[in-house]
Amino acid sequence: MSRDTTLAPTPKLRIAILGVGGIGSAFAFQLARVGGHDVTVVARPDSLRLQQLIRDQGIVKITGERMEVHVTDELNEEIAYDLVLVTLLAHQVKAVVPILKHSAAKWIQFMFNNFEPEHLRDAIGADRCSFGMPFIQASLDQSGRLNAKIGAGGQKSKMNSKECVNIFNAAGLPAVLEPDMLLWLRCQVPLGAAFESVSVAGVRRGGGASWAESNSIALGMQESFTLIQRLGYRLYPSGKVLLHTSPAWLVTGLLWSMSRIRSFRDLLATGADECRALVDVLVANASRAQPPVSAGRILAMRP
Repeated sequence: MSRDTTLAPTPKLRIAILGVGGIGSAFAFQLARVGGHDVTVVARPDSLRLQQLIRDQGIVKITGERMEVHVTDELNEEIAYDLVLVTLLAHQVKAVVPILKHSAAKWIQFMFNNFEPEHLRDAIGADRCSFGMPFIQASLDQSGRLNAKIGAGGQKSKMNSKECVNIFNAAGLPAVLEPDMLLWLRCQVPLGAAFESVSVAGVRRGGGASWAESNSIALGMQESFTLIQRLGYRLYPSGKVLLHTSPAWLVTGLLWSMSRIRSFRDLLATGADECRALVDVLVANASRAQPPVSAGRILAMRP
């Protein structure tokens, strides 16, 4: 956030959350229950999730714990929320950009994988938005109850706003500052798409992706890293450089092995639509690369 922003950790903030799937629901529960904030959740009109939230008048965990939040199907542009968290997917956010742009919200944080975060920054204004990536395991059962594992394995959400890091940590949502968040997000797209794609393949086969499928996805991921470089960006952090430069058979083996971990496979296979959208964005940018890259290899990652 900018130095002159009025947003800072306080005993109680007015927070709205757009997108109330597993991640958004976990954020809402923690920010209201542990953080003590006044939380409003915004679900898609006429959706099953909206009906569940209205029924429960809050977020309910599979353990039966319940936290009351305000429920609505539209962000009120006139309310000066201290913070709006957007937990939609990149391909879903375009529809709400006009509302966010005209909103009286003091600060807006986007929390999803995004190959072109600058587009959102320029649309909303760099003076009141920031970016992050959630690292929690959260899902909803058929009745809309939340199953969340927060901080498992030492995982911490990344974000480029120190104030938001403080808000999240105080609410029991482990977070860490990532100053180069926009580049981090761009470089995460190939890895995220590869993980989702190999998980979809693994679920389809009922126990793990084939070696051929894993190899095709590995080559697509490495070609996507090449795309990033040829668009004029460096690979970041160093782990992405290692994935890009490692022998294809080694990366293939990594993906093949991970697709056989049931918890990994079942969780990430739910991201099939996100994977398709991310691959489509990568392919759309392939023609801009100098020299060109193989759009076909990247497209092969698409489930």
